Amino acid sequence: MEEFRLEDLEIEEIDEYEEQRRRERRRRRNEMRRRKERQKKMRRIMRVAVPCVGILLLFIIGKIVFADREPEVIEKKANTVYSPGQGDIQAEKEAISQEQENITASEQTQDSTPEESKPGETSATVGTVQEVPDVYVATATDATASVSGEVVSSYAILVDTQTGNIIAQRNPKTIINPASMTKVLTVLVAAEHVTNLDDTFTITQEITDYSYRNDCSVVGWEVGEVVTVKDLFYGTVLPSGADAAVGLAEYVAGSQEAFVELMNQKLEQMGLSSTAHFTNCVGLYDENHYCTVYDMAMILQAALDNPICREALSAKKYTTSATEQHPEGLLISNWFLRRIEDKDAGGYVLAGKTGYVVESGSCAASCALDGDENEYICVTADSTSSWRCIYDHVEIYKKFLPQNGADTDVSE
Repeated sequence: MEEFRLEDLEIEEIDEYEEQRRRERRRRRNEMRRRKERQKKMRRIMRVAVPCVGILLLFIIGKIVFADREPEVIEKKANTVYSPGQGDIQAEKEAISQEQENITASEQTQDSTPEESKPGETSATVGTVQEVPDVYVATATDATASVSGEVVSSYAILVDTQTGNIIAQRNPKTIINPASMTKVLTVLVAAEHVTNLDDTFTITQEITDYSYRNDCSVVGWEVGEVVTVKDLFYGTVLPSGADAAVGLAEYVAGSQEAFVELMNQKLEQMGLSSTAHFTNCVGLYDENHYCTVYDMAMILQAALDNPICREALSAKKYTTSATEQHPEGLLISNWFLRRIEDKDAGGYVLAGKTGYVVESGSCAASCALDGDENEYICVTADSTSSWRCIYDHVEIYKKFLPQNGADTDVSE
């Protein structure tokens, strides 16, 4: 996955480099779309063909089996066909009832005062007390505008967090791959389960191999390096480090797989599970790893209500703790925030997280303040380059923040 890691190049070189990559991404994206279209057509054909074939077979079998029987015998036989299912339904009801009892018991356990943890120990059921809601909702109104054609991104949304109104949108509830915007949920879930930011974690061979094998952005820690949990938070956000994200997941839940279960539980708690489901904490492409820009806006809003996440998501630079391998620490940056800060966005861009995979294009989730320090969240996806993604956010904020005439009719 590509992140903003070209800081050593001049802007002209970056533009030339991104132009080359843009053409290649466009070719690969078109090829991917054609493949998906073929798959969709095949699935539509199968959805029609399979039931028809099944009905035809059942009809033929019925004719053969019941050809010589009286109507009343046939009716009796038909009434017995579904009897085993009744037992299955009853068993399923009992299983659901038992599961609800288990969930209730688990919630009561989480609400009780936890025993004091030993240094270095973490538990997925122990978290910081957060007086924030589980469900975040934004609503389109008669005043909601369409994002204009000047914005390249295929998907976009701008939300006023004070009113809960959607200010502007473009395909806000179409399924996308969130790429490394995924890490906003990663730090949110981790922050709700971490109790000691000064605790330490050791980077393993498996983590570095995972990052290398999947061509991920990394902080740059080495095998055996002991870092703080706070470093993991900042490393997950600023350079979009997969080594930090997986380390955070393993610290909290013991494995990335167990942590992903917590992520999907959080999506369900937030009321987003019908359109959002994650399979990893990094943002790697997977057809079962998806959400909408609306979902990501709600996730970012929840993250900004968490002090740990807010601090990491709004940091432009951070130096990791000194270690044996890096005595002076590692200087990491949020290049989205550093590159957008001198642009005329009509407000102050407070926080942001970017992402890129071929299937999503360049995408980003950010938060800006207007002149009265009211917060607005913008999420875009499927832009043509990292720079174009920045300018999409600039254009949306500049056009729709109140002091720039957002109350005018700009619908397409």
